[in-house]
Amino acid sequence: MTAIAVQAQWLHAHRRPKRSFFETFIRSLIILCVAIAVVLSSIAVCDGHWLFAKGKFFGLWHFCSIGNNSALKCTTNLTLANVKGINIGMTLARSMVSLAVVVAIFGLELLMVSQVCEDVNSRRKWSMGSVLILFSFMLSSAGVLSFVILLRNYMSFTGFTLTYWCEFIATFLFFLNGISGLHLNSITFPWSRIRKT
Repeated sequence: MTAIAVQAQWLHAHRRPKRSFFETFIRSLIILCVAIAVVLSSIAVCDGHWLFAKGKFFGLWHFCSIGNNSALKCTTNLTLANVKGINIGMTLARSMVSLAVVVAIFGLELLMVSQVCEDVNSRRKWSMGSVLILFSFMLSSAGVLSFVILLRNYMSFTGFTLTYWCEFIATFLFFLNGISGLHLNSITFPWSRIRKT
């Protein structure tokens, strides 16, 4: 009987704590928004053409100019854009936004795993995933800012392409969901306290 009682106490102490529907819904919404941000950022990085100004397309990977027959002439030789420091600047910008996508994917995976495999470490996984999403925000915003500073002489509000705005929205979503994830974890009842009671 003693062994059965001990086993019953162990099962009671290690049972999965129940979450409210509202908390589960918010966590699922955060995961969905992060997934959308990853898709938007991936599209923006792969396309790379972020700015159209003075008959030229400036991108992360290519520089394009419009010829006499209205055909685009694209090249990976960015020095033809005649912008000072464009090679180093674009290398820095595309490295940061590409790394932001990779970090965000790992963060998203941690968020999903924390919800699918609920255990004692779920809160820690959720926090780590949220921190990675915030790190993605910092990398992405640094890449976008580098691009804007580099091409400040060509910059215009109407010159930015749809893929640039995809990256801009993705950066905002990374920030919003990273902060929301950490805040949600802090206001919900810590699971570690449940283990001690």
